[in-house]
Amino acid sequence: MPVKSARPVRLGPRSVAALVLVSLVGLAGVCWPLFADAGSAVTDHAADAPWLFALILPLLIAVVVATIADCGMDAKAVAMLGVLAAVGAALRPLGAGTAGLEPMFFLMVLSGRVLGPGFGFVLGAVTMFASALLTGGVGPWMPTQMLAMGWFSMGAGLLPAGLRGRPERLVLAAYGFVAAFAYGTVTNLYGWVTVGGLGQGVSFVPGAPAGENLVRFAAYVLATSLGWDLGRAALTVVLTLTVGGPLLRALRRATRRANFEAQVTFEGSGKGSAGEAPHRTQITYERK
Repeated sequence: MPVKSARPVRLGPRSVAALVLVSLVGLAGVCWPLFADAGSAVTDHAADAPWLFALILPLLIAVVVATIADCGMDAKAVAMLGVLAAVGAALRPLGAGTAGLEPMFFLMVLSGRVLGPGFGFVLGAVTMFASALLTGGVGPWMPTQMLAMGWFSMGAGLLPAGLRGRPERLVLAAYGFVAAFAYGTVTNLYGWVTVGGLGQGVSFVPGAPAGENLVRFAAYVLATSLGWDLGRAALTVVLTLTVGGPLLRALRRATRRANFEAQVTFEGSGKGSAGEAPHRTQITYERK
């Protein structure tokens, strides 16, 4: 029976509540174009929606803070977060501009799988933020990308446990393929609403019935981003199946050595009585 890996972040009540809140607000911010009728105030201010949605960024930061405060994210977990986020941010520009080939996605899948949904969400959001700073991609679209990448990585941590070897890699590859398209769909919804003048058959029409706008959105995806999403999904599958095994083992080995769930206790202190040697302080590590 496989040994259950220690995880650097375990979601507590406050962090779960914050994560659910951000997810609900994020879904509302992404999907409102499909459900707002012509007479709604949101439709009247459709041009302002991207800037209003940018207010989600402080909520994302609040999720990170709540996770750290509620789950006791120690220095080792912060260090691992920084290393993986830096590697992911460095990987993203390698394929940017080339048919959507972004190798950072497979790293997010494997990291979320090994380190859990809590760490996965934080890692996805932080990595996307860091890559935006690195590539100059900071703008009102960034909160949407951070949310989508957080969900992408978190989903890998929610996959059924117990799988190892080739079956695990196959499941992760299948998840990465589907989730890559889901990521593209979320970010495409943002672009579809904000970019005007695309043509009568593909442009977003504020207040139009949801069915009509869905047809326009499908045409928009086919015309503008299907190739990018397919390239991203295919590369994620190829990298997961080819180098996923060694990387999964390396991540699990690093997690075991970090011993995230160990509590440090100190036993004995002070000096001995007259004629006796001083007491030694003993440090022990106990699993939670």
